[in-house]
Amino acid sequence: MEWVNETSVREFFFLGFSSLAGLQQLLFVVFLLVYLFMLGTNAIIISTIVLDRALHTPMYFFLGVLSSSETCYTFVIIPKMLVDLLAQKKTISFLGCAIQMFTFLFLICSHSFLLAAMGYDRYVAICNPLRYTVLMGYGGCLGLVAAACACGFTVSVVTTSLIFHLPFHSSNHLHHYFCDISPVLKLASHHSHLSQLVIFMLGVFVLVIPLLLILVSYIRVISAILKIPSSVGRYKAFSTCASHLIVVTVHYGCASFIYLRPKSHYSSSQDTLISVSYTILTPLFNPMIYSLRSKEFKSALRRTMVQTSCPINQRANFSLFS
Repeated sequence: MEWVNETSVREFFFLGFSSLAGLQQLLFVVFLLVYLFMLGTNAIIISTIVLDRALHTPMYFFLGVLSSSETCYTFVIIPKMLVDLLAQKKTISFLGCAIQMFTFLFLICSHSFLLAAMGYDRYVAICNPLRYTVLMGYGGCLGLVAAACACGFTVSVVTTSLIFHLPFHSSNHLHHYFCDISPVLKLASHHSHLSQLVIFMLGVFVLVIPLLLILVSYIRVISAILKIPSSVGRYKAFSTCASHLIVVTVHYGCASFIYLRPKSHYSSSQDTLISVSYTILTPLFNPMIYSLRSKEFKSALRRTMVQTSCPINQRANFSLFS
């Protein structure tokens, strides 16, 4: 990708937590602990799904991909943020900023479409169970993931290209802790209404369309669940959807506030607070919402722990008697 830009700006200075200068060491410790915990929980989820054959189902396949996606997009943001919290000079190069924005947008947009794919999975499982194994086979699941990644890649290429081909002649002080769309766009010397409109329409494509697909899926799902005569059956069906609905509400709520409101209402302090929620807090709570509430996953985790500990114990016993 060629970045042609008639700019005198060669680097950006992050000012995201500048108003909390006295608390930056404390923030470093808190965010580091949260990040390590999030990495650990996602690693447990992914390894359990891979090792336990009972979890080799479309629902847990998508959960594993979602956990991998969250791990990757937080890796793009949080390590750099942690370094900057302890650094005197909080900078990023012009090219580095473009790469960070492109990678983050690719992963977060793919994340949105993955949530829509998970909604479709629940729709097929509850409303069309006889064709579930056909529609949601291995090829179908891979196709949905590939489509989500292709959409995310396209949106990130177009958006990043539009923004970083703008001239940046004035300030290079970025009122944020990473290179997000609104803070960087605000620093551009001038930008056309066409570029703003294209970026807004891409935001609608990434956020509104998947959300509408999820809503349509769940309207059909709820109507099907209400027809189940058994209260136990209704509860079990609702419980398989509740975790997904919670994550969808948090993800699309935060992202819509950031990317779909008019640029005249942009507030750096509000954006920083909301961005912390979906780059740090949401990936922290998602593993607990999806997995720790699931009896099936907890049983699989116990089996995996027993299976992985048995070879260790056998090797230890062999060494004692040899």
